[in-house]
Amino acid sequence: MALSALVTVTPKILDPFFARLPLDAVADAALACAASLGASHADLRVIRTRTAVLSARDARKESSVDDAELGLGVRVVVDGCWGFAASDTITPASASALAAQAVALARASRPLATTPVILSPEPVYTGTWFSDYEIDPFDVSEAERLAVLTDRSASLMSAGVTHVDAWIRQVRECVFYADSAGTRVTQQRVRLESQWDATVVDGSTGAFESMSTTAPPVGRGWEYVLGAGATIGGARPWDWENELSQLPVLLQEKLQAPSVEPGRYTLVIDPTNLWLTIHESIGHATEFDRALGYEANYAGTSFATPEKLNTFRYGSPLMNVTGDRNTPHGLSTVAWDHEGVAAQRWDIVRDGVLVGYQLDRAMAAEFGHPRSNGCAFADAGEHVPIQRMPNVSLQPDPQGASCAAELIAGVEDGLYVVGDKSWSIDMQRYNFQFTGQRFMRIRNGRLDGQVKDVAYQSKTPDFWGSMVAVGGPDTYLFGGALNCGKGQPGQTAPVSHGCPVAVFENVNILNTAAEATR
Repeated sequence: MALSALVTVTPKILDPFFARLPLDAVADAALACAASLGASHADLRVIRTRTAVLSARDARKESSVDDAELGLGVRVVVDGCWGFAASDTITPASASALAAQAVALARASRPLATTPVILSPEPVYTGTWFSDYEIDPFDVSEAERLAVLTDRSASLMSAGVTHVDAWIRQVRECVFYADSAGTRVTQQRVRLESQWDATVVDGSTGAFESMSTTAPPVGRGWEYVLGAGATIGGARPWDWENELSQLPVLLQEKLQAPSVEPGRYTLVIDPTNLWLTIHESIGHATEFDRALGYEANYAGTSFATPEKLNTFRYGSPLMNVTGDRNTPHGLSTVAWDHEGVAAQRWDIVRDGVLVGYQLDRAMAAEFGHPRSNGCAFADAGEHVPIQRMPNVSLQPDPQGASCAAELIAGVEDGLYVVGDKSWSIDMQRYNFQFTGQRFMRIRNGRLDGQVKDVAYQSKTPDFWGSMVAVGGPDTYLFGGALNCGKGQPGQTAPVSHGCPVAVFENVNILNTAAEATR
């Protein structure tokens, strides 16, 4: 099926519904009211997020959802205290009323405040920005999207797969931000995720195994689902045909694979698995509010406390981790965050040493940093912005291996880990356990079939300290998730994590089947 012929690239335009909103009038009303009532700072954001999820079960349509959320939030600083109010009514009158409510709340909170709110400085910006996508998926009909899901599912089933669950999730997020300093910006982001979950059942024994495609969610459009067959924009972001053709064979092999012998192994970890370990053991651990103990409601605080900055050895000297908000196609990539801070890139771990955190404007000012690195985000207009994760990525070795096979060749006894699955990590981001989609046995530098029932277990500094090789740029891949959770009330945020293939020595391997019986 020539999927690339079904769509055409059109110029990027702002969501028509969002473009019709009285955004400048709303900003003028809120900011004028806040100033008249004594606010030293005021900002507002209007956010519209449209989400569509289309799913199929065994090559037949299962469900289709297409909805949108719209909200307006006004935030102020009065006498060193925050105030916030929100509504789903986007009018100048509503904005003015919200500003008055936010000011009243800030004044009511003053007796409870222990530290005055000060915001780090930031230049003034104006403009409109669109993320990097070729085809807005909302311009593609449901029939065309469903054809991709069902055609590929049918191919899997014809190759011996018993059941296939498939889905496409697409999001278009529009944000208007304005503040009392003069910044007034609009941005539109598109993100997309697609997955095929395959299950094979042995009819004689009832045994079964499952495996999914490993394509990560990305800040791209419909061209991503078209994959390697598409020539739109010259981009070939994922070889769906190759991965889907291998899935039935890999599943049958996994069904017959022996259970792993627990012990210590050298691991060669693919980016499709390693991204999640980065997310849990580095991304969340270096959120500054967790490190300070300000955030503990959702998934705890962090062992990487502020006194460790510039002294704590997080991992081996090969470990270089950056935070950024500006890498093309990243799920956390923006032009400005939700406090009007321009996107940046900075070091979090350099040569294995902790050197940076993720900051918003208040935390940057409170702890002597000259500027926020742009890590404020609210997942809806009705929610207050909180410090959220940027793209947190392990950098490749410029002279490193060009493919996983080169790294595997140097391992005598180990496992090659591909794809993410379940995980567990403690409330300090210190002790953890991860599984994966598949584990290939390595013997004498070659792959020697799959094993199953595998989990790797370690402590964060021990694990990253055991990293002995990092692949080159050709092995680098952006993984990530659309639904990173934080805060109470909870918010979700999209985030990407880039990494190369990497090698870790002497990692503890558990047999999950045996552990489950204890």
